[in-house]
Amino acid sequence: MSRPGAWRRLLVAALVVTPLLAGTGLAHAESAAAGTTACYDPHATLTVEEQRLDRSLDPGGAPVGPELVRLAGFDRQVSEFTQVLCHARTLSQARALASEHGGRLWRTAVDRAQGRRPDLGELDRFDDRPLYWARLQLTKALRQWRPARPITEAQRAELVRTLDWTSRGIGSVHLPPAPGVRRVLVSGFDPFQLDGNGIRRGNPAGVASLRLDGRTFDTPQGRVRVEAVTFPVLWGGFDEGIVEAAYGPWLRPGPQRVDMITTISQGRPEQFDIERWAGRWRGGSPDNDDASSTGPVPAATGWPQPAEEFIETTLPAQEMIDAGTGPYRVLFNREFAVWPDPNNPGQGEPIRRTDEPRPGEKAASGSGGDYLSNESMYRANRVRVGLGATQVHGGHLHVPILTMPDSDTALTDPGYEQRRQQIADQTVELIRAGSLAS
Repeated sequence: MSRPGAWRRLLVAALVVTPLLAGTGLAHAESAAAGTTACYDPHATLTVEEQRLDRSLDPGGAPVGPELVRLAGFDRQVSEFTQVLCHARTLSQARALASEHGGRLWRTAVDRAQGRRPDLGELDRFDDRPLYWARLQLTKALRQWRPARPITEAQRAELVRTLDWTSRGIGSVHLPPAPGVRRVLVSGFDPFQLDGNGIRRGNPAGVASLRLDGRTFDTPQGRVRVEAVTFPVLWGGFDEGIVEAAYGPWLRPGPQRVDMITTISQGRPEQFDIERWAGRWRGGSPDNDDASSTGPVPAATGWPQPAEEFIETTLPAQEMIDAGTGPYRVLFNREFAVWPDPNNPGQGEPIRRTDEPRPGEKAASGSGGDYLSNESMYRANRVRVGLGATQVHGGHLHVPILTMPDSDTALTDPGYEQRRQQIADQTVELIRAGSLAS
């Protein structure tokens, strides 16, 4: 989004006059820059996710999220944003900042993961956690920002959504048609289950998305181009249509339609699962904001919504298994579950099977369960089916669970980093293998 020249000069002046901060978040920015305190309301309501920014592993210790941001060298970007936002005088200026800095954070995380930013921090470059926590520091700043002219809650929510989506790669996907090039779009996920000692968790699906974004593979079968995004672990984020916004534009009829889509998340220990079925049911497990939601997957405004109870993968599962990617085994998971009484979904004990759903049955879970992993597959492929992209390979890949560092007080260790890299590397190879299948 472009800015008037005067606004650009104002931003430059602000950065020259106000020294850049070495701290890791909003509180540091407030204490270091003259006049900044008036820009932020420390009593503003934050989300549960943002409140976790204050949590440490032991009393008096450094908060985990900001420390991971600092160790990765992302703290400078956080400080720049919190300072420059103070100089925004209009909603359009703030919107431009949110888009610019969100997009910059995503690009920095991708470049770091792919080895193009060796200057950034001392943390292993395959770590997905700094992106997650830095994003929350930026959205926290937007919630606490006190503009010179008051804005509505809806306008503030729009600013937060703009920053959130751009910092996930939403809207920056670039997959132009090219002769002989197979084009692939994938998605990963944020860390989750972060309460207690789980505050240290990462998500190898998020690592894989950073490793895959913008990659080109030259193979004997031709060139493959991959773009990636990352989704929140939030029922509300899915209700806002983030999955459809990411995949829908690339599934419409025409030359921009891609050859393959794959949602990716973390699943079971020690194995990859290619999921056969996505089910139209959310099971209510708490998300990263401790919110629950139970019932059929809601419709998404503006997109075709075929009311399929189950949607079957079109990924070339056997070819992906036969690729011999290793070191983890790769399985084709055929399991699904239906409610015993189709007239009363949600009642009774789900019936689990491995054959095929029958007409009239109501989904209780897909092959990948009834959480946001399953819903990402369902929503992406519901759009695929609704737009008639039946020749596009589409489905979901569950990667192995990434266990935490061995010590209860460590943020990382060599074993943790090795496991993460192995999972991410094998995920890249599985996507590559799937994209080459006819």
